[in-house]
Amino acid sequence: MRTDIRRVAVIGAGTIGASWAAYFLSRGIPVAASDPSPGAPDLIRRMIEGAWPVLMRLGGKSGADPAAWTFQADPAAACAGCDFVQESAPERLDIKQDLLARIDAALPPDVVIASSTSGLLASRLSERCAHPERVVIGHPFNPPHLIPLVEVVGGAKGSPEAVAAAMDFYRAIGKYPIEIRKEVPGHLANRLQAALWREAVHLVAEGVATVADVDAAISEGPGLRWALMGPHTTFHLAGGEGGLDHFMHHLLPAVTSWWDDLGEPKVDAALQRALVAGVAEATGGASTADLARRRDAALVRLLEARAATG
Repeated sequence: MRTDIRRVAVIGAGTIGASWAAYFLSRGIPVAASDPSPGAPDLIRRMIEGAWPVLMRLGGKSGADPAAWTFQADPAAACAGCDFVQESAPERLDIKQDLLARIDAALPPDVVIASSTSGLLASRLSERCAHPERVVIGHPFNPPHLIPLVEVVGGAKGSPEAVAAAMDFYRAIGKYPIEIRKEVPGHLANRLQAALWREAVHLVAEGVATVADVDAAISEGPGLRWALMGPHTTFHLAGGEGGLDHFMHHLLPAVTSWWDDLGEPKVDAALQRALVAGVAEATGGASTADLARRRDAALVRLLEARAATG
């Protein structure tokens, strides 16, 4: 598979694709973008302009050119001459299958095609492709230009060479790729998020706590630790000098008893309304755009603090 990546095609230039485009450009890689929406070029332009100062603060390449991108409505034409494809079309299997087949037909077989899908299976996405072995999942987290994690999945059809090429590319541009070794819906991180949210919804439904307090239980507690280390290492520290081995022997019975009591909420219309109202109360009615701005500003400071501490 091609490993010398000098130009990237960003196919699907909504919020995720435009964020990818800004990030690739900040790493000195020209971008060819494509999207059927007439407003896509303006969205890309605004994303690049808004994100560029932060991207330069967070390791952008000296001399990177924010204007080094082109746009074509035809995805096959946009892919011409590109060494890597990042597809970020809407999360619908039929749309992605058709799009990936068109891209696959337009490219040499040694160019990796990575899909940003948050939950679809790689083996399903590539069903209409002549070269399914080069189709992998490269799932970022929102916003892709800030969050380091990228989940890479080859699935039942993706070749080890394609997976390795994608991992190497993402790593080379400053991302933190992890390989998901078995196809499952939702990949890895989204399943972890879904499991936590299920219990969060259950606790609200059972009247254990308000939406605001459930959120605070994470953001003001373990969420702060999770920005530094994952659940296994967190519990390793919880075991004191004996580490995870001590934790297993002395605290695991309590934890497994909690597992037995975890809920499976029925998210009916009444509960949906309660959750929506609870979020509105917890956020003081702030708009999603304002919340996103606050989140991104805090993310930048957090990423810089993590980099400073190694």
